[in-house]
Amino acid sequence: MKAMYRCWAEVDLSALRENLAWIRNQVGPQVKIMTVVKADAYGHGLKQIAALLMQSGTDIFGVANLTEARSIRAVGKGWPILLLGACLPEEMEGAVRDDVMPTISTLEEADQFAVLADQHNKLIQVQIKVDTGMGRLGVEAELAMDLIRHVRSLPGLELTGLYTHYAAVEDDPDYSQEQARRFNKLVGQLQMAGISIPLIHANNSGGLLHEPGTLYKLIRPGLLVYGVVPSGQRPMGSKLKYQVRPALSWKCRVGFVKEIPAGKSLSYGRTFVSAAPMRVATLTAGYGDGYLRAGSNRAQVLIRGRRLPVLGRITMDQMLVDITTLPEVNTGDEAVFIGRQDNAEITVNEVADWMGTIPWEVFTNITYRVPRIYRGGQAS
Repeated sequence: MKAMYRCWAEVDLSALRENLAWIRNQVGPQVKIMTVVKADAYGHGLKQIAALLMQSGTDIFGVANLTEARSIRAVGKGWPILLLGACLPEEMEGAVRDDVMPTISTLEEADQFAVLADQHNKLIQVQIKVDTGMGRLGVEAELAMDLIRHVRSLPGLELTGLYTHYAAVEDDPDYSQEQARRFNKLVGQLQMAGISIPLIHANNSGGLLHEPGTLYKLIRPGLLVYGVVPSGQRPMGSKLKYQVRPALSWKCRVGFVKEIPAGKSLSYGRTFVSAAPMRVATLTAGYGDGYLRAGSNRAQVLIRGRRLPVLGRITMDQMLVDITTLPEVNTGDEAVFIGRQDNAEITVNEVADWMGTIPWEVFTNITYRVPRIYRGGQAS
């Protein structure tokens, strides 16, 4: 591709379709799928990805705020949407008006939504979050039955879901299994009390990989839908062999090429000084496009199918790369941050390691000025 852009991301819609279909095949038809599309669908573009997922069989969307929910509503109506974060007081009426399922963690929240249900003459579907060890939102597991009974007693509220969230599922099996034990105990109490809740869920992408025994009635894949296996210290589970394909590639271009002598310092802070004569390419992207400065002097890029090191500090709009071993590199050539070029590939997990962060942050840090180019089908 001869790009007309200085920096861009390509999103393979076929990969997203295949990833969702593969997840569906793994969990079976009885388990519903909530696709997590918060943070602009992990940097892939919310409206386009929501449109694709609506056509590809997702059951529910998970979002972080009302703005994201409204973007989905603008694409298509009828899909349930769960607000995964707590509703601010001024957001509650908007959630009711827009038919967005709120997450409830307290008796007070339940009472406030019951008042709004009466005012708007609506039946509000709600879900309860249980804190089994994450510590952000949710009612403590030991107090959850009281909240469940209270919500079920309130006119105007319909309890459609109960869920928890793993805190360290990619790294800490003991802690994760303790979380599962606490949640399973609550689920058992519900069964003994004859209380049926349609959607019980715990597994995000890491949970699917490492805790397949807690599938329940719904799963919440995020990173896996976008084709990335969460990295961590726990080995791959033998039951599920993950076969997803990354959907996003991130690219820029060579903007300038020059020869430098030995002893030449590069970029801010003079953190790189050449030990010998070199050939250096200036790339047309930097931290203003979302490529974190933490990758300075550590990251690699692909040019002409070869891995090449980043030299010196990454700046707002540019970065420098050693092309001494590739004299054929010219201005205008494509450089790949994430994705394939010829037979070589750089994964988002590698980029995250170079930056000392996680794949989620790499994706969601790609800024607004990086256009997303969609391939492999049309997203309306």
